[in-house]
Amino acid sequence: MIASAHIIGGEALGGAELFYTRLVNALRARQHSALAITVADSRISARLDAQIPQIHVPMWGVADLPSRWRIGRALREHRPDIVQTYMGRATRLTRVAPGRRPIHVARLGGYYTPHGYRHAHAWVAASPGIRDHLLQHGFPADRIFHIGNFVAPYHPSPAATLSGLRREFDIPEEALIVTAVGRLHPVKGFDNLLRAFAKVAPRIQDRPVYLIVVGDGPMATKLSRQAGQLGIGRRVRWPGWRDDAGRFQELADLCVCSSSQEGLGNVILEAWARERAVLSTRAQGPANIITDRENGWLAPIGDAAALASAMELLLRDDSLRRQLATDGNRTLLAQYSEDAIVNAYLDCYSTLLRSR
Repeated sequence: MIASAHIIGGEALGGAELFYTRLVNALRARQHSALAITVADSRISARLDAQIPQIHVPMWGVADLPSRWRIGRALREHRPDIVQTYMGRATRLTRVAPGRRPIHVARLGGYYTPHGYRHAHAWVAASPGIRDHLLQHGFPADRIFHIGNFVAPYHPSPAATLSGLRREFDIPEEALIVTAVGRLHPVKGFDNLLRAFAKVAPRIQDRPVYLIVVGDGPMATKLSRQAGQLGIGRRVRWPGWRDDAGRFQELADLCVCSSSQEGLGNVILEAWARERAVLSTRAQGPANIITDRENGWLAPIGDAAALASAMELLLRDDSLRRQLATDGNRTLLAQYSEDAIVNAYLDCYSTLLRSR
């Protein structure tokens, strides 16, 4: 069995945090020892198996020396074989001398500035594009591992629950629904999505068309105001951040990822798990996992007219949406299943431990 410690400094439940909880829980379920080092009172803690030991460290910032010392003490006391860090803050606060255990593996889910990661002993890139990004910055190829993400098993919601959501957000039963999930941040491209949606016919095949944007963030007020200015305020719903975000994808006839930057695209995997068709921009992460017009549909980044055209085409073609959804689900099961990803991590850890 491999003993590992996992460190993350996030408090919300974005893609990296959700993947963190899934991977740590999956390792524990396979009888591997796993230690979770997180921020106190974060939403992450409640999602971890009760048998997983947890240590809480503030991790105020990358220069938080007391937190760096506390992380070091936790690693000395628990003596894991591997310490895996997620995102910049946890990675920069974790320092392990070269040639000694634990081996420090830094997981990168985005195209981060590389200098804050060089002190790690090995790196996991969530997509081929991120792997290439590291190679271009001189990271050693034999210490970079491309391992994707997996999503939680999908359990369909009762029909009554989904009908209740429609009633809660005043969406008619016959309506066509476009769903987008993500942090309301400029890189997610929701301003462009609103411009595109404003160009889509308000009714398609005599069915009203609604947009649901699930998430919260610094652009919330600005985006809501923009929807009103575009004349689509009555057809856009803003549930905010929801633990049941996946149910809004279940409601969807089409799921959209409008990002200008995306490391992998967990929302795409989540949609595929629910057998929903996906329309995405050609951001590097989505373009790595979507084969255009086979398991999804790709549109240029920042091009509202092209996004609108693809959206309307897909909403008008039930058969095409079903085909994209089916092939997307096949891709998920073949390449991004829990077993495939967890085994890839365990193989990565074993390879690194053998090299010591």
